[in-house]
Amino acid sequence: MRKFRFKKWMRMILWMIIVVGVIIIGCNVIIAWKTSGKCYDEVADIPANKVGLVLGTSSELQNGRPNLYFVYRIRATVELYRAGKIKYILVSGDNSTQDYNEPQDMKDALVAKGIPANAIYLDYAGLRTLDSVVRAKLIFGQDKFTIISQRFHNERAVYIAGWHDIKAVGYNAKDVTVSMGLKTRVREWLARVKVFIDLIIDKKPRYLGETIQIPS
Repeated sequence: MRKFRFKKWMRMILWMIIVVGVIIIGCNVIIAWKTSGKCYDEVADIPANKVGLVLGTSSELQNGRPNLYFVYRIRATVELYRAGKIKYILVSGDNSTQDYNEPQDMKDALVAKGIPANAIYLDYAGLRTLDSVVRAKLIFGQDKFTIISQRFHNERAVYIAGWHDIKAVGYNAKDVTVSMGLKTRVREWLARVKVFIDLIIDKKPRYLGETIQIPS
């Protein structure tokens, strides 16, 4: 009897693993498929938009070294701006504590690269990708813009944008090596499942607030 029950539980666990695996793979495949042709690697190929939305990340790793995700996103943003593919830059990230300010760090890095400060707008409440994308529309009045991050992140952000009636394309910043970004890649697979959960429950940004106008 015990042996029978053990086999039964093992079959149930195996089926659960299979179902979870299918869901994870399915969510990832759908997002990659639906955003195919909307994420660009070359400046010359991407259509121009008034605003480029840079998705936030920390400027440094926990060990104090520069965060290459941050470095490469700044570099990609500068490329787009200098090529005339974007006119204004909206940097959106986490500023949930006084001593952690992703948007300001990104602005400082962009200004250091020669981007005019008056061309940069800051969204301090971009706590999640969904918040950054939806707030760009609801707070900053943009329903068409270029998202700037690494490809895996851009695909998810562009997919979220489409669900919220936003016409978005992505410009892919250089990615980090597989060994350096393995943890991020694993987290991304799970984040894509969360995208569909958020869409089903109609998840809203944590914070909204007064609108901010970006000039024409």
